[in-house]
Amino acid sequence: MVSRSDTGITRGTTDRHTIRTAARVVGIVFLVVGLAGFIPGITTNYDTLQFAGHDSGAELLGVFQVSILHNIVHLLFGVAGLALARCADTARLYLIGGGAIYLVLFLYGLVIGHGSDANFVPVNAADNWLHLILGLGMIGLGLALSPRGPRSDER
Repeated sequence: MVSRSDTGITRGTTDRHTIRTAARVVGIVFLVVGLAGFIPGITTNYDTLQFAGHDSGAELLGVFQVSILHNIVHLLFGVAGLALARCADTARLYLIGGGAIYLVLFLYGLVIGHGSDANFVPVNAADNWLHLILGLGMIGLGLALSPRGPRSDER
């Protein structure tokens, strides 16, 4: 049975709104990070920014190694977050699936040599830790905020 609050909104409806908002916020953060990677000053050593590969010496906030490809990936993750936030089910998929992708990137960053051609994104140790935090955080949000109770069309 779905319980109604004093405002007349069901718990399931509130849960669906919350997970959609979380996916939207995560998507916006990825868009901001992707854009920031193209801004000199926010990205240090901007003159060494490469399209891809470990030779890109540019670092977002002077810490996270970036390339044009890396920035594009962030922008695409942001667009996906906004698009998938339209529905609770796809917002959940974005958060959990995107988190899983970031955990795979974390593992990938651990096993490749940072100076090797396999480091095409590129990543450094700070990126690896960030990917772990992002992966766990996104999966945690997706699971914790998953709607409970019947959908409005199931009442």
